[in-house]
Amino acid sequence: MQVNNRSFLSSIMPVTRHLLLINIVVYLATFVFQQTGAIDLNRWLGLHFWKGSEFNPAQLITYMFMHGGFTHLFFNMFALWMFGNLLERVLGSRRFLLYYTVCGVGAALVQELVWQFSWQSILLAHVTGPAGSTVTDVINAANSGMTDFSMDDFFNGYLGGGMVTVGASGAVFGILLAFGMIFPNMPMYLFFIPIPVKAKWVVIGYGLLELYFGLSGNQPGVAHFAHLGGMLFGIFMILYWRHQGRLTRGNGFY
Repeated sequence: MQVNNRSFLSSIMPVTRHLLLINIVVYLATFVFQQTGAIDLNRWLGLHFWKGSEFNPAQLITYMFMHGGFTHLFFNMFALWMFGNLLERVLGSRRFLLYYTVCGVGAALVQELVWQFSWQSILLAHVTGPAGSTVTDVINAANSGMTDFSMDDFFNGYLGGGMVTVGASGAVFGILLAFGMIFPNMPMYLFFIPIPVKAKWVVIGYGLLELYFGLSGNQPGVAHFAHLGGMLFGIFMILYWRHQGRLTRGNGFY
């Protein structure tokens, strides 16, 4: 009689397993450091707006390992385990890691682009001044010391609030996109729908929801466009690999 002694962790593909462990360890470290007041990892590793002095290009990667709370971490890691493990088997560990990283960095770049186009309206929305004040008026007042904040304070998130982004969601949405493209007809069971739904429709539905929330602003504090950015870069990579003849629908690399 043969006994299977494989542990749960050893049954997970190596890149997926290491990503899970790194995210959990960083979350625990962030929690401990916040409780002790030793260091704010979000300040150093979270993604800041590129105009701020606290922005560092390395944050385009490090932000993926930061999470704002246990629920945020749990759902991202659950999706990474559920979809990433299978996707890594299909793509292979090296290409899976490349795909995950590109989707995560792509999500960060899209978020930076969204900030670039929205920071002026955010600034005006958070500043109380004379009627008809323009962005230039506010900037001049801040630079002249006539406000209780500096523009660097604003760009680093003091007034912007949402101008610091953390989480693996962009990369995870990229994984979901790849799953839907490689296994479009695989049935998925959603707890609020009593019948199975094909993966391609689940992915399309998620994408449309993210677009709606991003445009409507009905769910503030969530980087919806970063999620869409992860999916967008995922599409580019999957289509490129298919064009190279290295990925076939439902069969993966060969």
